[in-house]
Amino acid sequence: MSSLPPSLERAVAELMKLPGVGRKTAVRLAFHLLEGPREEAVRLAESIVEMKDRIRPCSRCFHLSEADACSICSDLGRDASVLCVVEDSGAVLAFERTRALRGLYHVLGGALSPIRDIGPEKLRVRELLERVRGGSVREVILATSPNVEGEATAVYLSRLLKPEGVAVSRLAQGLPAGSELEYADELTLQRALEGRRDY
Repeated sequence: MSSLPPSLERAVAELMKLPGVGRKTAVRLAFHLLEGPREEAVRLAESIVEMKDRIRPCSRCFHLSEADACSICSDLGRDASVLCVVEDSGAVLAFERTRALRGLYHVLGGALSPIRDIGPEKLRVRELLERVRGGSVREVILATSPNVEGEATAVYLSRLLKPEGVAVSRLAQGLPAGSELEYADELTLQRALEGRRDY
């Protein structure tokens, strides 16, 4: 039986539903909210409700947006001939931090996973093919995760996209910058060798 008052216990239980938040962290966060000014908790609650009410998928790429088209799809300075296919909006944010990609994105909404009953029909594959068939795309970068599901998704998409007459590329894989070779796993070293380039 919990020694916390019921309302505090409910707050802890809700906070524990967040990814990576265990009971100790949830209790610490709940105490922070409880001990802080009421206005701070109200602002947090209001921002969460506002986010839930206003955020929706972009009608073109399915990234997060408050308008019909997200800020990336609305940017006329982007190269619409390059389309980077990612699993989720978190990947879009990661690429945007690099400032290395000036193309557009397509958010699949996940990766193929027979174990979790996620097939092509549960992803935005049809919408991807429609965008490619629109004629303005010349290259599709498959930027799915380098795990079993991501690789399976990339292979599946590659087979669908190549007959459409677009160049299909996959992110290079290998050693992270600043790492030690002796600590790299065999698969990472193998991919680093296979993906080597002229220097």
